[in-house]
Amino acid sequence: MNNKSKKNAWVKYDDEKVKEIFSFSDKYKSFISTCKTERECVKESIRLAESVGYRNLEDIIKNNETLKCGDKVYANNKDKNIALFVIGSEPIEKGLKILGAHIDSPRLDLKQNPLYEEGELALLDTHYYGGIKKYQWVTLPLALHGVVAKKDGTLIDICIGEDENDPVVGISDLLVHLAGEQMGKKADKVVEGEDLNVLVGSIPLKEDEKEAVKANILKILKEKYDFEEEDFLSAEIEIVPAGKARDYGLDRSMIMGYGHDDRVCAYTSLAAMLDIENVDKTCCTLLVDKEEVGSNGATGMHSKFFENIVAELIDRVEGYNDLKLRRCLTNSKMLSSDVSAAFDPNYPSVMEKKNSAYFGHGIVFNKYTGARGKSGCNDANAEYMAELRSIMEKHDVSFQTAELGKVDAGGGGTIAYILANYNMEVIDSGVAVQNMHSPWEIVSKVDVYETMKGYRAFLKEA
Repeated sequence: MNNKSKKNAWVKYDDEKVKEIFSFSDKYKSFISTCKTERECVKESIRLAESVGYRNLEDIIKNNETLKCGDKVYANNKDKNIALFVIGSEPIEKGLKILGAHIDSPRLDLKQNPLYEEGELALLDTHYYGGIKKYQWVTLPLALHGVVAKKDGTLIDICIGEDENDPVVGISDLLVHLAGEQMGKKADKVVEGEDLNVLVGSIPLKEDEKEAVKANILKILKEKYDFEEEDFLSAEIEIVPAGKARDYGLDRSMIMGYGHDDRVCAYTSLAAMLDIENVDKTCCTLLVDKEEVGSNGATGMHSKFFENIVAELIDRVEGYNDLKLRRCLTNSKMLSSDVSAAFDPNYPSVMEKKNSAYFGHGIVFNKYTGARGKSGCNDANAEYMAELRSIMEKHDVSFQTAELGKVDAGGGGTIAYILANYNMEVIDSGVAVQNMHSPWEIVSKVDVYETMKGYRAFLKEA
């Protein structure tokens, strides 16, 4: 049975249930409208977790406390990566039930020396992050999110362009009247990476004749945020689309927002995790950074953070030894919570319809990812897929299977293979997305809801 022949998930719900779906979607829209960086996601995740009784594992360790069945803890890694746990009744060496998503999204990052003046305009120099179509980022209202770390240890939060009274910034494009040569270029050359310069000002500072517009911007930043030009050296400021996520479609059945990849899976994983109690095996939701650039670095999935935190958890519950840790990781089961490509009638030629994901058909399972011959993929076991089918059907979760486009059309990767290196069972599962990696992506509300239900069912039953 292919996905298109399955019943659309909307039709199985009555009006009251549809209201619940819309209510859940409103909470998700609020999350991605507020959380446009990894740091913002971690901060909000901690707030939500603590509101339902989670405690910081660092405090548990510091106070030499022990953990028992039912306890809820989280571990924060450098404010960009977080792991949450609910302690189960079984020994941890029996394995974990893990939901793992990433909270970084394609964007533009400010360079370390970003501010300059050209033609009596002040601009910020950027370096794009992740796989983007560069031409999609021009002529859009953009916002600045991030932090500035000063030499004295002060950390300054930056958010400009989201409040309705804030100004926005943006990147210019060549007017069509002069774009004859530009229009003849290949799409990846229409806008070059070094041309993604953000316009931020045009008023000169009257008492400063040299680079007076730049000087005026520095004056504004000093007055509002109390940082100097040299503080850009130790700043992490991201340029993202300005504005809130919004209902999409005349029937309001979809959501347009920045960062669905992969915050839609991060939020549904978090929501499922915060909803569970009294589990048999210890459950974990892991939200990581750097997936869009290879999962490297101290906050990416290749980091030893997760392994180290599980070791600390074992120590607090039953006393650590290395064999317990190895058994725990090997015996674990994971849903690599990441998005999949939704079928788009405007571009059917790159999709194989029997094995494509469709809006309205629920959570998507990608047995394998990779590209062209499954290169670089994680390929889940048939037995694991069968187990998940049984769980989804038991809990009336609408689900579908898919691959990321036709065999030779493209492909992609997730964090799945990294966790699979521990010899645990892993499969990719998440929400189907249109416009993936664009500034404004699209998802179906019922798919978001079904994905949360699927994650919750996995944590209860796997």
